[in-house]
Amino acid sequence: MSERFLRQPGLARSERFESFEGVRRRFEFTLEPGLSINEAIARPLRAAGITAASLVLDGGTFAPFHYLMPALSTDGHHAAWYSDVFSPAGETQLENGNVTFGERDDAPFIHCHAIWTERDGKRGAGHVLPHETIISQPIRATAWGVEEVRMVSEPDEETAFTLFHPVASEKTITVNNGPRIVIARVGPNEDIVGALEAICRKHDFAAATLRGGVGSLIGARYADGSKVDDIATEVFVKQGFVSRQSTGTHVDIIMVDTRGNITRGQLLRGENPVCITFELCLEEA
Repeated sequence: MSERFLRQPGLARSERFESFEGVRRRFEFTLEPGLSINEAIARPLRAAGITAASLVLDGGTFAPFHYLMPALSTDGHHAAWYSDVFSPAGETQLENGNVTFGERDDAPFIHCHAIWTERDGKRGAGHVLPHETIISQPIRATAWGVEEVRMVSEPDEETAFTLFHPVASEKTITVNNGPRIVIARVGPNEDIVGALEAICRKHDFAAATLRGGVGSLIGARYADGSKVDDIATEVFVKQGFVSRQSTGTHVDIIMVDTRGNITRGQLLRGENPVCITFELCLEEA
């Protein structure tokens, strides 16, 4: 197991991950210019009755664009924090990114990590502000959603942040109605690869494909031997496959650290603990 551990302000939950399953519904649509990224995602998913989803975004532009970077905590309470808001001028070209869709205060809400290129050619990555960032050129979206699970953003005692976590809805799964997917959240200091394998075992998935994924890690240890030594990071999953038998699992991520360094790589099993939270969607393979 990793020696990297980040003390949180509250007591650790006994359950180190939360996960519920539903019947997969897959959508492809375009985020409409003139809307906030939050509204552009929420409209079609809410209209379809989706209460929790993981999305992958590709192409298009934002203007205006507002984002946050990971930062060290200075309040003596939180384990990590956010930077001030960055607002680059002009249009920002989205390369790709991932989104968790759910609700906050009974309204649709998203959590988006992405990578982009700003008007001056600077490449960046981080946390996209959902209500302030506006779509200026169409963005392609693919969503994997469910009706049987809600993803709710609420205060979390362990981390003292307001975080997404899955909650079973009143709608029940209809047997043989479609492929199963799991909506999950992994807590701090848990190895992300080991947690994914445990989620597969809990839901009796022999294997699963990761569909998106948004979170943070305490730095990174990659399979090629490279590493990131930092506390606070922002991460999204590029691709991943999970086996409950601990063979064949691979999780490929993009990460930005507190200095703005962007890295990509396959995570080593047992060496990559979660910083604050990690939101995931697993489709049964």
